[in-house]
Amino acid sequence: MGFKVSADTGGTFIDVVVQDAASEQVIGKSLTTHDRVFRGLSAALEAAAQEIGLTAQQVLADTDLFIYGTTRATNAIITRNIAKTALLSTEGFEDVLLLKEGGKQDGYDFTKQYPKPYIPRSHTFGVRERINSEGQVVVDLDEDHLTETIEAIREGGFEAVAISLLWSVVNPDHELRVEKKIAELCPDLPVTLSHQIAPIVREYRRTSAAAIDASLKPLMQYHFRQLEQDIRDFGYQGTILVSTSMGGVMNIDEVIESPIHTARSGPSMAPLAGLNYSQLEGLGGDMIVADTGGTTFDVGLSRDGAVVHSRDTWLGPEWEGDLLGISSVDIRSIGAGGGSIAWIDEGGLLRVGPQSAGSEPGPACYGNGGTEPTLSDAACVLGYFDPDYFLGGRMKLDVDAATRAIGTLADQFGISVHETAWGILSLASEAMVKAVHEITIAQGLNPQDSTLVAGGGAAGINIMKIAAELGTQRMVLPKVASALSASGMHFADIVKEESTALITSSDAFAADAVDRVLDALELRLDDFATRFGGENPDYTVEFGVEARYKSQVWTIDLPLPPQRVSGDGDQSTLFEMFHDLHERIFAVRDPGSAIEFLNWRARVTINLPRVTHDYPVAQARAGQTSSSRTCYFGDVGTVDTPVYKPADLTPGTLVTGPAIIEEPTTTLVVFPGMSATVADSGNYLLSIGNEE
Repeated sequence: MGFKVSADTGGTFIDVVVQDAASEQVIGKSLTTHDRVFRGLSAALEAAAQEIGLTAQQVLADTDLFIYGTTRATNAIITRNIAKTALLSTEGFEDVLLLKEGGKQDGYDFTKQYPKPYIPRSHTFGVRERINSEGQVVVDLDEDHLTETIEAIREGGFEAVAISLLWSVVNPDHELRVEKKIAELCPDLPVTLSHQIAPIVREYRRTSAAAIDASLKPLMQYHFRQLEQDIRDFGYQGTILVSTSMGGVMNIDEVIESPIHTARSGPSMAPLAGLNYSQLEGLGGDMIVADTGGTTFDVGLSRDGAVVHSRDTWLGPEWEGDLLGISSVDIRSIGAGGGSIAWIDEGGLLRVGPQSAGSEPGPACYGNGGTEPTLSDAACVLGYFDPDYFLGGRMKLDVDAATRAIGTLADQFGISVHETAWGILSLASEAMVKAVHEITIAQGLNPQDSTLVAGGGAAGINIMKIAAELGTQRMVLPKVASALSASGMHFADIVKEESTALITSSDAFAADAVDRVLDALELRLDDFATRFGGENPDYTVEFGVEARYKSQVWTIDLPLPPQRVSGDGDQSTLFEMFHDLHERIFAVRDPGSAIEFLNWRARVTINLPRVTHDYPVAQARAGQTSSSRTCYFGDVGTVDTPVYKPADLTPGTLVTGPAIIEEPTTTLVVFPGMSATVADSGNYLLSIGNEE
């Protein structure tokens, strides 16, 4: 078995993780090159290869599997850098993307306009047809009017089409006929059908998924084909997989066919990595991962040893942004990362983010022409970064530029540069704590009873401040924290999900119909596993359903413990599991109310081979350092702080704060009164209290 390589392209950095046959990992990082991603990727790969005494081409020549993740799709959605897309909806329902599920945080605020829909209203076309909720044709499809509409789309220079007709999940005939007509008149135009991409009950969610998927097809097809060609030209001949929002991987042809699955493809890997590192250290399956990158702070969860999934994935503000509408790893993001810009609002208050300096020009300390103060600049001014050892010495930091940037704010507040930088760090930490609270409360997890796993290049700056505020007692910062999402790809398997809408309730449960749906889903996934499993035929199929108490608006995702539900005992178990999960999440249990089941799903996991590693038990000892520098810690003030390099820290080493631990691609700040212990695995176990 040769190398296994993963790459995660973010808004600021490209992370590469090279894993050998013994599961030892090395990291390479490089600034993201937005014009052609492989330029930055190859530089990051070269940096990782140097760690093991090889060149990038030598590594790829001996690589069996290459896995790629990217934020390209997410960024395209948020910035609207997408294809010119037409939406075809049932005539009279053209406003579905405008109204969304309310479209505003406050539905009664009539002074506030609805946000612009994902596809402009002028690019939305009504199709004369109607199918009812029973699947019966109420209005026949008007073929002549449809032909006129498609000709208008062709003349308008549209690059993609999304089709979402009423009740197509019950009867898809009209959507299929529209697709066929488009293929006749515009054979090169990519099309997405709502009943195929998101076969669920809920018109907006289905339409949003179709619109997003169609709009990404030209962009992501070009991106992946270009990347594939560049990697092949570089000499790699093995398998290429792409990480998806479901927390698994798929081949390039699959994601090009449905590119919506690449939205959140990079961040979705962080909870998978966090869960594995938590379990590696024996810290349990209830886990919170806090992934601090250059642009965003992403929070994800695992509950009872399983990564949490959701269909409520909004890109942008909740209710006002854009909903993916597909099942994906539950990730909540805020604009608070290493590159987040600090600024003063109209009321004279300090703010951090959501704007980011990105990688071009990046924070002022990068020395690439950036002038606005960022979180990374604040850490630089506070003394947490060694300007000569950033990215293991491959990138020099400009402390003077960072000081000037922070100084522009300090002058306005009339305080010192150190105090201003500390304020930026504290404010960013508070926003991150709030983000953790919001997702954990929504999922019924107590941060104090969960393991906090830190990830991202900027994770170590303030993860211990975040933990102290949360009251978290179990914390892990992996040695590969700066490339946590890329590392997570090494724990990923091939994953695909299929779903079908079927509405039934506990007081009149359609057991036979449900079993037929589950049979059909399993058959499709068995076929997929046979075709794409290749040399890895080991796979499992899990089932679930979206359910709610009758008259509720929001559903919860409920796993199905039995393979089928035709038995009375199986149904009783299913109903009781719903009551238990509802009580855990919402603290409400109502066994007297009927349960409504809406969308049934099946998820296949094709298990990829991986190597487990047994680590020798280390002997505890105090850390020894060979250097120190002056750092600033708020009320404590300026302190001569010991600095540790990896060579100083063998497993079992205890480091008490204040201290700085400098890994080549991340810096861990151990604040006064806190401590870090090097685990047998080489990861860092953190404590918000000194351990004697």
